[in-house]
Amino acid sequence: MTQYFSDREKGPRPRIEEEITESAWGGIISVIRSRIADSSFGFKYPEACPDGRGPCGCDERTFLLALKAEIPELSWPLDPETVPHTLDALDLLEFCHRAIGKPISVDFHPFFGHHHFRFNADEGQSEFRTEINRILARNGLAYELRPDGLVYRLAPTVLREALMAATFHTGDVELDSLLETARKKFFDPDLEIRKESIEKLWDAWERLKTLEEPEKDKKASTKAILDKAAPECNFRQVVEQEAVELTRVGNVFRIRHSEVTKIPLETSEHVDYLFHRLFALIRLLLRTTGRGE
Repeated sequence: MTQYFSDREKGPRPRIEEEITESAWGGIISVIRSRIADSSFGFKYPEACPDGRGPCGCDERTFLLALKAEIPELSWPLDPETVPHTLDALDLLEFCHRAIGKPISVDFHPFFGHHHFRFNADEGQSEFRTEINRILARNGLAYELRPDGLVYRLAPTVLREALMAATFHTGDVELDSLLETARKKFFDPDLEIRKESIEKLWDAWERLKTLEEPEKDKKASTKAILDKAAPECNFRQVVEQEAVELTRVGNVFRIRHSEVTKIPLETSEHVDYLFHRLFALIRLLLRTTGRGE
């Protein structure tokens, strides 16, 4: 991706914004309008040559009907001064990625004055991602459109590399599944789904406590895994205090229990903080007990 002078001098802008801004929305509209104009969306929504000689452009009406059916909350024409809900804007990016292909002229039809096209989906999608991701990055948005056509939320920098590279081979299939589900949900743009990542991570924590000595009760098994992870007494005390506190957090907040007395998590920052804190402890315990790299 091309870097601007300011990026090279000061470094990239922090990717911490979670709401689509007016400037980013205007850029997204510009990319989509240009791709309608150059027939790129004819890959999935082609305008047919009246002589039956193949696609000759993009059928904008068909494109619009499909868009309105799949993202009904999004108004058309896209208005740069009316920024939609962030999730609707991100859904639009995924919709467009599925529909786009690079138009390649096969021949020119003099009678109608148009070209006939074939489409290269991989190249068209790659160019679309590059343009969209540049807009997201330049506006500090914590999202990225990936080659699978899905938008992912970027984890805070301190967590991103560890989570992106994480694969779980703990020796316990259920624990692996809980950790992987938590990891995937944490990258979702929807805050409600990210809250579910916290629930899955706390479920993983409760299961991890029972693995070291499963024949004993949870308290004894937890002690055994902490002893193994932190044999030095001072650090052992730190780890135990953290384990006790995080267990308390899971019981006090609306994470593992849904009673009306439980405290809900309100913001994305709170989710990030708690996920980071527990993931760091779980990662330590897995690595020091031979259950992960």
